[in-house]
Amino acid sequence: MPRTAHQTSQGAPLGPLIRKRRKQLGLTLKQLGERAGLSVGYLSQVERDNAAPSLGTLAQIAEAVDVGLDYFVSTPRPADALTRDGGRVRFSLADSDLVYEQISHEFPGSELSSYMLHVPAGHVSELVRHEGEEIIVILEGEIEQVLGDETFHMRAGDSLHYSGATPHAWRNPTDRPARILWTGTLGVLHRAGARRTDAPPRLLK
Repeated sequence: MPRTAHQTSQGAPLGPLIRKRRKQLGLTLKQLGERAGLSVGYLSQVERDNAAPSLGTLAQIAEAVDVGLDYFVSTPRPADALTRDGGRVRFSLADSDLVYEQISHEFPGSELSSYMLHVPAGHVSELVRHEGEEIIVILEGEIEQVLGDETFHMRAGDSLHYSGATPHAWRNPTDRPARILWTGTLGVLHRAGARRTDAPPRLLK
């Protein structure tokens, strides 16, 4: 049976996918409308599957939620999610000395984001709290993780799983770089404003 205009190529309803992606980014309908140049009323109709956007309008929505059009219309292949050492996308955020490697792959309905963080010596993060949960695994080096009123000194092989609602921060207290595998249920590291870097991160000797 051919799919309707309200369905993705996987047969999943389009509206809930848009709503889920919007909420992953912490956007209100008004904010999404401002980004996409669309009215709140129309977006509400789309999210409830009461209106079917044209391909051009869907492209506007996709850009507004930091994904490509294929996020909503393509059938993912298992091979698309494979990343290899040395071949992953690397980027950094404006005014940050961290370098990220993208581990996770976005597809309709995906919940997790995952990145490898290359942390320079002496780096100190800001204290944050947010919805969702996080898991960190120290791959190389040492990190001090603050979680609520506690501080954990973590070394290679150590891991920590915690709620994002608990105030948290971390720092590299050593004179050597570190690497962290970060996985979370909230898209807090979407790459709006990110800059691509081709420089290899410093690794431990």
